[in-house]
Amino acid sequence: MPPKNHVVTSHMARETAAAPQLVAAQLAANAELLRGLAQRLRDNPPRLVVTCARGSSDHAATFAKYIIEQKLGIPVLSFTPSLASLHGRGFGGSDVLFLAISQSGGSPDILAAAKLAHSQGALVVAMLNVVASPLAGAADVVVPLHAGEERSVAATKSYIATLSALLQLATLWAGQAEDNLAALPAALRQGAGASWSAAVPALAKGRSLYVIGRGAGLAIAQEIVLKFKEAAGIHAEAFSGAEARHGPMALVGPGFPVILIGQNDVTLPTQIALAEAMVAQGAEVFTCGVEVEGAVALPSIAAPALTGLPAVALGLYTLVDEVARARGLNPDNPRWLTKVTCTL
Repeated sequence: MPPKNHVVTSHMARETAAAPQLVAAQLAANAELLRGLAQRLRDNPPRLVVTCARGSSDHAATFAKYIIEQKLGIPVLSFTPSLASLHGRGFGGSDVLFLAISQSGGSPDILAAAKLAHSQGALVVAMLNVVASPLAGAADVVVPLHAGEERSVAATKSYIATLSALLQLATLWAGQAEDNLAALPAALRQGAGASWSAAVPALAKGRSLYVIGRGAGLAIAQEIVLKFKEAAGIHAEAFSGAEARHGPMALVGPGFPVILIGQNDVTLPTQIALAEAMVAQGAEVFTCGVEVEGAVALPSIAAPALTGLPAVALGLYTLVDEVARARGLNPDNPRWLTKVTCTL
């Protein structure tokens, strides 16, 4: 008998399914704004990009780090918000792009960091879902995510919308063709429409889990382990494929499930080799974008690497939702959590 709070169709599932259409609208709505911002950044290139975020938004900041460093060759560092809110320390300067990412725009520590960076001369860009928020007032440029209200505690469509906004900005800033951007909604529809249920039985009975990515895929792994924790009640850890052999492999063996994310770029051979090693150790390995004998292949996304990764995240959200419900949990109502966390 399922618990009273059991839902057949969750807000999390509905909001995940809405992401492809929302992203298509977002790309059109933000095109002029981001072309202008991209031109501003080309005219006055920053020496450094500083990201500031928490939770799912910070995982999106990991995506920003990889794509900005890869496309533009500009170093990106993650700022610890409490350095500003608790210690009065900031990181700004006229040659710094300070990128604040927040679904709500209401976290006091993110706001304090953005204000301090602005006072030190940084160009502050805020990516926000709630544009009528305190953080918007501290920014030089506000990039709306256009994700709409999220009723599930677990952020899903706002995270996908952040990845989309970051990919659009980096592509325009680098002066690259926008074909991959146009393909993003179709890739997201692939992720939403595919069946990810092959992993449900093993994960529903599990207590621990690794999710492993490489390069920009690490941002997806970080986000999905958070969702497994908060929505499905499973202890999960994210690792880069480059770090997995530095200790984490010691736990990998029979009965230990692993989700390994690959993308069609230079990181793929090392992810294949890692998946093969984990299969050889007896782990239950589920792969996205990697074909390895002995592993269970989850859906692959027919899209370029950076375009396909948001679609993989969207698909894995549907898996988390199914696992949560298989465990008798309501993914919309994780215990002890609220939608907005106001960290000092």
